[in-house]
Amino acid sequence: MLQKFTIQTNNRKQMIDVTDKVQAFVDENRIKGGAVIVYCPHTTAGITINENADPDVKRDMIRRFDEVYPWHNELDRHMEGNTAAHLKASTVGASQHVIITDGRLLLGTWQGIYFCEFDGPRTRTFYVKIV
Repeated sequence: MLQKFTIQTNNRKQMIDVTDKVQAFVDENRIKGGAVIVYCPHTTAGITINENADPDVKRDMIRRFDEVYPWHNELDRHMEGNTAAHLKASTVGASQHVIITDGRLLLGTWQGIYFCEFDGPRTRTFYVKIV
């Protein structure tokens, strides 16, 4: 089972919690056990699992990514000017795997699944595959 999701990002840098969308797909398909792969097919966005209780975590992560990969660097050669977004997306990664048990995503108490935008705003897609 594979589902394509479309989301609209509103900022250049943004972390969007997609946990409920992934769980709803599991629920709709009545999956009791297995795993999901959440995959981002973009080179300037990614998927991560991190804390979803305190919004400061998202802000801090974005700020720290900017410190490590500043938007402007005179040595960057990529003609689109978004080398920082490519570096951030590679650091986060294109996918995450989550175990399904008793029909629920096996996430820690504070964990959520995030779509990470690094070159928005844009209309983006991500895929969820049940295995």
